[in-house]
Amino acid sequence: MRDALTRHGYECTVTHEGATALELARSGDLDLILLDLKCPERSGHRFVEELRHSGIDTPVLKVTAEEGDHEEAAAFDLGVDDYLTKPFSTVVLLARMKSLLRRRLAAPYIVHAGALRVDTQRHRCWLGDDEIIVSPRELATLTYMAERFDVVVSKQELLDEVWGRSDLPHNVVEVCIRQIRKKVGPARVHTVRGVGYRLVDPGS
Repeated sequence: MRDALTRHGYECTVTHEGATALELARSGDLDLILLDLKCPERSGHRFVEELRHSGIDTPVLKVTAEEGDHEEAAAFDLGVDDYLTKPFSTVVLLARMKSLLRRRLAAPYIVHAGALRVDTQRHRCWLGDDEIIVSPRELATLTYMAERFDVVVSKQELLDEVWGRSDLPHNVVEVCIRQIRKKVGPARVHTVRGVGYRLVDPGS
């Protein structure tokens, strides 16, 4: 992978140790992280969990030999931005990387939705005067729904627009919405049965 990416103009740093990888990520010098789940010393899932708890929102593209809806949902819940199942081609890898990098470089702004305020540049979110801690995926989902405040968005729409993956199972979205409800309150995210979800302001 390093040789292929170098040929396409990317500057790559490779490490086989979880602790070193975490130090590199915390340095702020990385634009994208390619992560194999089978890491020595600490698992890929533990690495992502520690990364997000540190407040680092660098996109993570997971590569794995493991398949299954539960595996995918668990990874996205932790804060993985996308994943590739081995084997995969360099063409597909480059396409996924470019998609994540485009999203990272998009112009940041603050979105208001009732008492909820989302700052995409600083990766921060407030409910009234209280700051709430959200994962990158939760932040992206809240941003998308806040932009469409009080409008129903479907699970498939969220997969297409937030995950950038129309082929993922809908339970991936369900897991993310469940986590968001725990943080912003269940009354703030309505389920429209058979249609999707609507972000509302219960105090209005």
